[in-house]
Amino acid sequence: MTTINPEQEHRRLTELYANMTPEELEKVFRSLTESAWQALAGEMKRRGLAVPAEQPTGPGIYEAEQRPLVMIRRFRDLPAALLAKGCLESAGIESFLADGNMVRMDWFYSNLIGGIKLLVDEANAEDATTVLNEPIPGAFEVEGIGAYEQPHCPRCKSLDVNFEESDKLAYVAMFASVPIPFYKRGWTCRSCGY
Repeated sequence: MTTINPEQEHRRLTELYANMTPEELEKVFRSLTESAWQALAGEMKRRGLAVPAEQPTGPGIYEAEQRPLVMIRRFRDLPAALLAKGCLESAGIESFLADGNMVRMDWFYSNLIGGIKLLVDEANAEDATTVLNEPIPGAFEVEGIGAYEQPHCPRCKSLDVNFEESDKLAYVAMFASVPIPFYKRGWTCRSCGY
């Protein structure tokens, strides 16, 4: 890691600011470190411009914003958490995933840490829950294609169906190191098992 020489950094910033317009200088002011602010103030004084009275108190003026967050869902798997987060973002609700990176490193950690948590601002919790609880639409319009009807279970009419290409026995065979070529292709209902 290199250490920045404050004197050299001051000279570099002075040269940088000397090539900026007054409007650009005023725009840059809000995101400066103390050293950069001093160089900017010197350039503005040299040009006879008004130097803003505020001076940053530390490196950068951006401070962490503290706001109350509420957990509205837990997910064992990252794809499900990302889908829910995307659903909220498409509805204009800012959301955050806590412990998502831990699960990315090793998915066995998910149960250990209590899953991936979907967090939203306290003020948006009710709206976010409403958006996530909306039912899956049975049909919708696709631009350029027309109407699309979701696959559904013929027995219970549930839209919670999944296309499976292999039987569960194939997974057991994989762990037992026994080649069993059983394949099952088709839709399976997660609600009634049909």
